[in-house]
Amino acid sequence: MDIPRIFNVTESAHRIHNPLTPEKLATLGAALRLEPGTRVLDLGSGSGEMLCTWARNYGIRGTGIDMSQLFTEQAKRRAGELGVTDLVEFIHKDAAGCVADEKVSVAACVGATWIGGGVAGTIELLTKSLCTGGIILIGEPYWLKLPEAEDIAKECHAGSISDFLLLPELLVSFGNLGYDVVEMVLADQDSWDRYEAAKWLTMRRWLETNPDDDFAKEVRSELTSAPERYTRYTREYLGWGVFALMSR
Repeated sequence: MDIPRIFNVTESAHRIHNPLTPEKLATLGAALRLEPGTRVLDLGSGSGEMLCTWARNYGIRGTGIDMSQLFTEQAKRRAGELGVTDLVEFIHKDAAGCVADEKVSVAACVGATWIGGGVAGTIELLTKSLCTGGIILIGEPYWLKLPEAEDIAKECHAGSISDFLLLPELLVSFGNLGYDVVEMVLADQDSWDRYEAAKWLTMRRWLETNPDDDFAKEVRSELTSAPERYTRYTREYLGWGVFALMSR
């Protein structure tokens, strides 16, 4: 059980596997007004930066679940580095269908809504772990502007234009599901650049170290095409944010 290998290669040096910087992640924690002892569940927890830094900064208690064995191991090491191993745990497991044994105050899926088959299904899944009055965190892409053609959407790693909404429409969709949007932190171009451009050096170093690996051809293809694709398409058309929701 693992995520596609290309992500384990391209994001192996990332601490945050989405377009938020450490500063924006800290802003999100402060915006939620987290208190010591707050229980947080993070489905698709990646390398654990959110839970680990929030445990250090706010004293939360968290559980993270992720399909990537590499990222889960990195999360455990990060917990040790920050001295929060008694506050957080990380489990290598498919997060689809996971429900916490004990209700949590914050249930998050930040950038992995495929876990629940999309935004609505992921919110429904997270609700099963949430205590009354708790907060759901959803990380999701949105269009900065609608692509003029389906080919452009595909270059942004969308299946079609209809996969994502413009930001106002995304917020309306949360309301249509019965939730108030009570906070949000959005990526900007600089934070997108740090997320995407950092992959290029990682890929180049990996190719230098693994020239005879059977996977090298795929990594070389991605490194060759990624800078132009990102700057021509993703950077211009795609936004990304984390949205805090509370049931009405």
